[in-house]
Amino acid sequence: MTQPHIMLVDGMALLFRSYHATAVFNQFFRKSDGTPTNGVQGFARHVLSAQSIMKPTHLAVCWDMGSQTFRNELYDGYKANRPEPPEEMKPQFDLAREISEMIGWKNFGQVGMEADDTIGSLVEKWKDEAKITVISGDRDLLQLLNPNTTIALTKKGYSEYNPYTVERFTEEYGIEPSRFADVKAFMGDSSDGYPGVKGIGEKTALQLIQKYGTVQGVVESIELLTAGQRKKIETDYEMLKLSLELARIKTDIEIDTEISDLALPTWDHACLNRLTEQEYSLVVRHATSLMK
Repeated sequence: MTQPHIMLVDGMALLFRSYHATAVFNQFFRKSDGTPTNGVQGFARHVLSAQSIMKPTHLAVCWDMGSQTFRNELYDGYKANRPEPPEEMKPQFDLAREISEMIGWKNFGQVGMEADDTIGSLVEKWKDEAKITVISGDRDLLQLLNPNTTIALTKKGYSEYNPYTVERFTEEYGIEPSRFADVKAFMGDSSDGYPGVKGIGEKTALQLIQKYGTVQGVVESIELLTAGQRKKIETDYEMLKLSLELARIKTDIEIDTEISDLALPTWDHACLNRLTEQEYSLVVRHATSLMK
């Protein structure tokens, strides 16, 4: 029996990417009532293109469910530096999930968790049963790599990707993928708003994990570090521990679904008509061109 190939899509990453790619040119592709759809239609077109390239047998789209997660409870500075989404973006969050359902893609998301955590939990759930390809622009997801999982990072347009396998990751970074969170704990993440250990950048963070294996391994070997490194770690030790917790993607969320629930939908005229009625003409044209 052929092993299923599941494509897991970071819905929010593709939605934001699509929005900004066209908003910069003031192209919002509004409905007749004025509702902007540039992000929604770009998201759907991106998933359709990825589907034609990756050729999965099953597909799921994972979403953030609100701006507040357990990470905000751990650290009130988490993502606090991110601006409010533009007004034209706000109605498109719900529309994106709606168009996903309209097409027949399975949506997943859990209040208090990020899309990354849902993706991580689905990878963990099926890593031994299926080939998995994750579509996202978020390098944090590299920590989820395993022998059956590829992380395809968005690169350019709708069709270019920068794919990572376990082999490529270990060759480039010299550590196991799961230890990528330990690297992030030291170097921090300015886009997510947590500092890690001040004065330790990516290069030094990676060298420390390559040599000592984990954050705990570094701490246990602190007497072997340079005086400067010891001082920095001792000064920011509590933030180091917290940063590791913030950087590590959860993989233990209970998700009640079967692989069969994710089977690719069959495109038909009824689906195309529904999309046309909702004024998603760009998606209809794109889907029609891929069906030929």
